[in-house]
Amino acid sequence: MMENNNALIQRLEKVIDTLSDNSIKMGQMLAVHDEKLDKQDRIDAVLFEKVESVHREINRQAEDIKKGCERDIRKVDDRLRIIEKKMWSIFGALAIISFVVSPVGQKVVNAFFNVDNIEYKDSFR
Repeated sequence: MMENNNALIQRLEKVIDTLSDNSIKMGQMLAVHDEKLDKQDRIDAVLFEKVESVHREINRQAEDIKKGCERDIRKVDDRLRIIEKKMWSIFGALAIISFVVSPVGQKVVNAFFNVDNIEYKDSFR
């Protein structure tokens, strides 16, 4: 019976040694995984900061583009207003010239100048 007990004790000691070795290996493996998780957390933090940095830069550049577009639109609007003023001035001048050249305009102009000539002649007498 002693031999059976000794054999059983030896087997139990082997099992305990094996479990102890496995426990140590599991602890080492968990430490390695914990270190990898910490490293991944640091990498994630850096990546999120880079994403935020890119986001801020994109927003800044979008604002610059928006301001540039608004400036260009104002310049085009100003130029169109100038062209429109010139167009209406030309239209007015053409309307006056057309009236003066027309038969009715000729009568008005002749009447105007004849009245002036008569008054002018009368002022010398």
